[in-house]
Amino acid sequence: MFSKSPKKPHPLDAYADKVCSAQQAVGQIRNGEHVFVGTGCAAPQGLLRALEALPVVPADLELLHFFTIQAFEHDADGHSTTRFKHRTFFVGSDMRAAVKQGLVEYVPMSVARVPEMMALGRVPVDVALIQVSLPDAFGFVSLGISVDIIPAAVARARLVIAEVNPAMPRSMGDSTLHVSRIHHLVPVDTPITELQRSPSQAEDVQRIARYIAGIIDDGSTLQIGLGQLAHEALQYLTDRKDLGIHSDVISDAIFPLLEHGSLTGAKKTSQPFKIVTSLALGSRRLYDLIDRNPLFVFQPIDVVCNPATIAAQHKMVAIAQAFAIDLTGQVCVDQFDGEFYSGIGNQGEFLRGASRSPGGKPIICMTSTTEDGETSRIRPALLAGEAATIARTDVHYVVTEYGIAYLFGKSIRQRATALIELAHPKFRPALFAQAQALGYLPLEQTLHNLRAYPVEEEQTITLKDGRTVLLRPALSSDAQGIRELFHHLSEEDVYTRFFRNVRGLSDQEVERLCNVNYENEVAFVATTGGREEAQIVGQSCYFTNPTTNLADTAFMVHPDWQGSGLGGALQACMVQHAKRRGLRGFVADVLPGNARMLHLARNGSPNVQVERHQDSVHITQQF
Repeated sequence: MFSKSPKKPHPLDAYADKVCSAQQAVGQIRNGEHVFVGTGCAAPQGLLRALEALPVVPADLELLHFFTIQAFEHDADGHSTTRFKHRTFFVGSDMRAAVKQGLVEYVPMSVARVPEMMALGRVPVDVALIQVSLPDAFGFVSLGISVDIIPAAVARARLVIAEVNPAMPRSMGDSTLHVSRIHHLVPVDTPITELQRSPSQAEDVQRIARYIAGIIDDGSTLQIGLGQLAHEALQYLTDRKDLGIHSDVISDAIFPLLEHGSLTGAKKTSQPFKIVTSLALGSRRLYDLIDRNPLFVFQPIDVVCNPATIAAQHKMVAIAQAFAIDLTGQVCVDQFDGEFYSGIGNQGEFLRGASRSPGGKPIICMTSTTEDGETSRIRPALLAGEAATIARTDVHYVVTEYGIAYLFGKSIRQRATALIELAHPKFRPALFAQAQALGYLPLEQTLHNLRAYPVEEEQTITLKDGRTVLLRPALSSDAQGIRELFHHLSEEDVYTRFFRNVRGLSDQEVERLCNVNYENEVAFVATTGGREEAQIVGQSCYFTNPTTNLADTAFMVHPDWQGSGLGGALQACMVQHAKRRGLRGFVADVLPGNARMLHLARNGSPNVQVERHQDSVHITQQF
């Protein structure tokens, strides 16, 4: 006869004295207590439903949370049906209706500082409602996909109630909790909440994503955050090498990088070859990948967001999505259209940390207008109800669908000029006039460029001496760089370029070389170095004569770059641009002794006519 196999014990059998129903567990919550709720996709929905369904709810109860997803119900009209007051550090979709109903206290502070405030008792926690994995053979459960501020809440709570869910993955790192620290175990067997993002088809979003990706180097360490634009940018990084992740949040956006071998973490300073995070918001596919996978290291939010750790990372990139920015660089990230929306999160720590990281890049991104296109997000001043949640002193890169500006260390005039060029063209004249009225821009400064920045014109080229430069359309904000280029020219170069001895360039003269309309005025610059310290080493421009359909040209090349082929590269760039616009050719008047310009013209076209006059040479270069 065959003996019957003994029944396999359930992991909770050893803790039968702690197991109870959700109703029994939440029934022990007292009047006036502060109840912490687990974060994001790991919020314990069964416990919350049981709490909301109590026949007699505890008086003056406050629910405290970072943010939740699909944890609280709404009626058919979209109103929140919660019976409690809430205190939250992030106003997500669960809380927006409740905010309007006066049920929510929003706390504008970095979430990375919350554990410290809990430890000090300044953020009181009496009860912690969390969701965990099944216990292992040693009695440890895993906090799974959300560690964040849960350890700090558990440490302060008099009563810890945990949903125990076999669907919760066991994450690696500092994410375990012994059953002895949990007072009640509530078995559930429901899917973990998923958050899947569909790629945006909007052209402005994709342009911003490509801009962001374009300034991220091989070997960078990435912080993803909660914003859509950062997640969109990751799809354009699959050709990069040795990227790493050190981020408060991860999502399904990491899959393309993993699949293309771009995400190795080999260059990370802290915990190389590991994906370090505090919570995951994604699909079941992501949760299955995390389960027992030593590639992932989950840590408390204050550990992940330690400013010293962030700053020590190799080429740390932090990407924050904003709702508005003023012309001095003040950024609002937690209010929109007069309402609290989103939250500060951990952007302050990551932006400041990235700014101090070797090769790091702190990036603020946003669409230039609201979704209806009727309001500019770039404003003369932040509106009433829009707080400066990121100080202008901490702003480095700003990206919209109209380009990239680098503001750190720039004057108010330089900031305003650069930000106006990132605004939608239809709002630029009004912004320009308001900037002048505020004294940010001089009254004699003019605005010519009302077109979208032609990013397709940017090209990185290698010169014949092996050095590389970025050739790109000139911007009004290039004025200082062009003035510095001028002052590097020799007296002879200045005379051949301007036909007179010139000691300096007036603001009007500099503007003519970069503040152009790209209709009948076109200018390009050649830069070297990163965008943070870019040096203009060459400049070229052409001005069209509509009568002849020919354009006058002019060039400046830094003495250290003369003879490298840079002049020819600038000319080729302008020729390509002019041909696409249907111009017949270029003309130039040069001094008889300007052999370099004559050589440049002959190399640029097989059809060159040279007319020699007593004091000058007139060159016609036909396409």
